[in-house]
Amino acid sequence: MAENGAIRSVCIVGGGSAGWLTAGLIAARHGRDLKVTLVESVRRGTIGVGEGTWPTMRNTLRKIGLSETDFMRATHASFKQGAKFARWRTGAADDFYYHPLVLPEGFPDLDLAPYWNADPNQSFSDAVCFQEALCEASLAPKLMTSPDYVGVANYAYHLDAVRLGELLAEHCTGKLGVHHIDDDIIDVRQSETGDVSAVIGERHGAIEADLFVDCTGFASRLLGEALGVPFIDRSDVLFVDRALAVQLPVEEDSPIASHTISTAQRHGWIWDIGLPTRRGIGYVWSSRHARNERIEEELAAYVGPDFARLSPREITIRSGHRAQFWKNNVVAVGLAAGFLEPLEASALVLIELSADYIATAMPANRAAMDFVARRFNTMTRYRWDRIIEFLKLHYVLSERKDSAFWRDNRDPATIPQDLQDQLELWRDSPPGEHDFSSAHEMFPAASYQYVLYGMGFRTRARPGRLANADAAQDAFDRTAALKRKLTATMPTNRELLGRLAQYRFPPL
Repeated sequence: MAENGAIRSVCIVGGGSAGWLTAGLIAARHGRDLKVTLVESVRRGTIGVGEGTWPTMRNTLRKIGLSETDFMRATHASFKQGAKFARWRTGAADDFYYHPLVLPEGFPDLDLAPYWNADPNQSFSDAVCFQEALCEASLAPKLMTSPDYVGVANYAYHLDAVRLGELLAEHCTGKLGVHHIDDDIIDVRQSETGDVSAVIGERHGAIEADLFVDCTGFASRLLGEALGVPFIDRSDVLFVDRALAVQLPVEEDSPIASHTISTAQRHGWIWDIGLPTRRGIGYVWSSRHARNERIEEELAAYVGPDFARLSPREITIRSGHRAQFWKNNVVAVGLAAGFLEPLEASALVLIELSADYIATAMPANRAAMDFVARRFNTMTRYRWDRIIEFLKLHYVLSERKDSAFWRDNRDPATIPQDLQDQLELWRDSPPGEHDFSSAHEMFPAASYQYVLYGMGFRTRARPGRLANADAAQDAFDRTAALKRKLTATMPTNRELLGRLAQYRFPPL
């Protein structure tokens, strides 16, 4: 560190999506003013079973200077317009609802929830938003003439996480000047103040920096091991702790789902993510509630005869997070900070938000770092708590009684008190912006509406809230008109990806 304590160098320990997204955002913002080094062992590999992103990824990629065409080609990406939750409410074959990525028509100025009457032939999301219709028809959210990262509908991506890491590494080192070191870290050196002064590589020796970003995965080599920040287990709220994943090759002309499919099972749920060449499928469950043999049987039934030639991979999930995320001159991003479960694809967005904050609020010197760290810890803990509550919401509303997994999830002792309070309030008033006043909210009020009313929750109608009936009817009519127009004009996910292999989206 310079004599005046100025922050001149950052060392990111660990690669993958977390390490390279962090390196890219820092290097893109600070250029030559800050030396950015990423050290990783390229032999170790990453968990990378396939990822779903949030729409925020579009802005992240734009910030680091990647074209959407190059990104989608390199990562074998497809378009994601939300999530379809099947059999979560009752377990019946026709039980499903959507959490789309487009807000309800007119929201938040006009709240359609009080005007929606439950109709067995039309879900809440289908009544207030056109995007469910696009998903049901496997249609794309944009046209070939749409510029980079611009769509007719809001969208995110499904992608190959391993290829994302490889693309980011190439871009960061080739275009953004990130210094890449391939090495195995064998020790962490600390100064008398407790700061990390260097990580020790097996082949390169001491690698010094002013700020260290821990992207070492579940091991949390710097924040957890070296600095001793404890892990807070949240499995008392979120039960799932295992995943069994497979990759199923698909035919070149098969439809590609324009959404994540989440299908509830007796002891958890199955994710189904469509890419151009394969489907990533995985069963997420609680080892406290089921044995591996039963899980494999249910996953095989979901996949079908092709399961016999696949090689399932079991992944251990540790639901929780560190008590602090930034201590001294070490900040953790990605799995080193924590992990919950893959429902709602929250892992990558937490990486994006953390990395962007570090890049934007980069302290000028060591004296300012502690203040930045306190703000980061407060903000990040708030985000983790809100994600935990939102994930739990999916389980507590279920009416399934076919296993202890679902019954135990409705035990009030496992439901955060804030969520219990909100559910009581929402019986008389739909979720609104007034319920989520922090600048660091993870989900808008509309997301809560989609889940609540998709799962059969009802808010009692109050006469005073029905004063805009004409405006509401106009919004319902606009939604219906948009569905007719877009389902007739938009290409399928497969068709647009096929064109993208030959042509490029126009630059923004």
